[in-house]
Amino acid sequence: MEALNKEMISVFKAIADESRINIIRLLSEGESCACGLLERLSLSQPTLSHHMKVLCESGIVSSRKEGTWVFYTIAPDFKEKICSYIDELLKPAE
Repeated sequence: MEALNKEMISVFKAIADESRINIIRLLSEGESCACGLLERLSLSQPTLSHHMKVLCESGIVSSRKEGTWVFYTIAPDFKEKICSYIDELLKPAE
């Protein structure tokens, strides 16, 4: 349960930011490189890098490198994971 709580807190902290919510919405349309995200967001490159690090470390976003480009996508299990966390939160205490 302790590990689940740490993971859950990490995910909820990651999505508790307006910029990261906007990034998740953009990535829900499909894979994007950092430059593609920068074109659509009002963020500097270092700020975007920070947000992407938080999203990747929390397991919300996956990345892959192709040459010098980094492409981001929503992690395949993110929707299932967030739904299970909400179910866990709403469970009656034992």
